[in-house]
Amino acid sequence: MLTTGVENYPGFPEGIQGPDLMTAMRKQAEKHGVEIVDEDMVKIDLKAYTTYTTNKSYKSRAMIIATGAATQWLYVPGEQELIGRGVSSCAPCDAPFFKGKKVVVVGGGDAAMEEALVLTKFAEEVTIVHRKDSFRASQIMQERVKSNTKIKIKFNTEVAEIIGKEKVEKVKFKDGSEMEVDGVFVAIGHKPASKIFEGIIDLDEKDYIKRQGQKYLTMSNVEGVFVAGDVHDYRYRQAITAAGYGCEAALDVERWLSENT
Repeated sequence: MLTTGVENYPGFPEGIQGPDLMTAMRKQAEKHGVEIVDEDMVKIDLKAYTTYTTNKSYKSRAMIIATGAATQWLYVPGEQELIGRGVSSCAPCDAPFFKGKKVVVVGGGDAAMEEALVLTKFAEEVTIVHRKDSFRASQIMQERVKSNTKIKIKFNTEVAEIIGKEKVEKVKFKDGSEMEVDGVFVAIGHKPASKIFEGIIDLDEKDYIKRQGQKYLTMSNVEGVFVAGDVHDYRYRQAITAAGYGCEAALDVERWLSENT
């Protein structure tokens, strides 16, 4: 819903707007009898397979958790207003829009290195901005970045503001300096939407839900509760992989229900 042009989802040779893709998926699901309730979940009882929202409760025979993961943003002036207009969190999604342009990548981990390397295939110049004096990324990723002539590095630098009217025009740093750029890619991590499941479902050290099933690969540690998408996947984080995980979970639920209810 936060992405403008989606170029890497199959079936759309000319690309499609993110909100249009989501609307089409919703309509297709509803056509096949899916009821979609636009309410926030406030509590969950997995022993009773019951979900509580702000208005009512829903009891089921199985569950698929697909709450996703959210980008950790900088929350500096101009950032939120320019998401989709030069500010992005996904180079594989948006890099083609920056062909021949100058971009900034914010971050110091493997994700930031990967974003920068993807962008070099399209952008004229990529500058990695990191608030510390060294990267935390793996050594091999650092070597790849430092050996790429298209990539520049600014250590001990923090973005203070992203400036632009209709699109990104430049970034301002905390030391008062400015840089003219066409895009800003934020790569400081993702946070899975799993907080409501703490203490109920097993999470890993990064708070992603663990898939622990053996017979049913998408099952969590709780019998009958399955998981799909970015709330468990910290590696790929693509629309197509999330859709694939959803298919896996749905098939597992179907088999589990036929054998256990």
